[in-house]
Amino acid sequence: MKMIKFDVPNAVPVDDAKARIEALLAYWLRKYGIKGSWNGIKATMEGKAMGITFDGNLEITPGKILGEATDPGMLLRGQAQKYLTRKFAEYLDPKKTLEQIKSEED
Repeated sequence: MKMIKFDVPNAVPVDDAKARIEALLAYWLRKYGIKGSWNGIKATMEGKAMGITFDGNLEITPGKILGEATDPGMLLRGQAQKYLTRKFAEYLDPKKTLEQIKSEED
């Protein structure tokens, strides 16, 4: 199975980034049924979103979030990358508290 890679800048401390990504994974669980599990600063994700199988992993490093997720195919690849980039940027915004971010969830 092909994977799309992501490399998202992160300006918050690693512990704060982990809490924010945990909140993002909780949002994805509520909205799409995507399940996440943690091993230190690494997480795996799996489930189906809008009928598309989604498997992925990520690692929080100082300054960025690195990972990969199932490639949904040529027609949806660009949308999937934009969505992942946008959601990570929203949850990692250092100008907002985690409580603010959670209150703005769509």
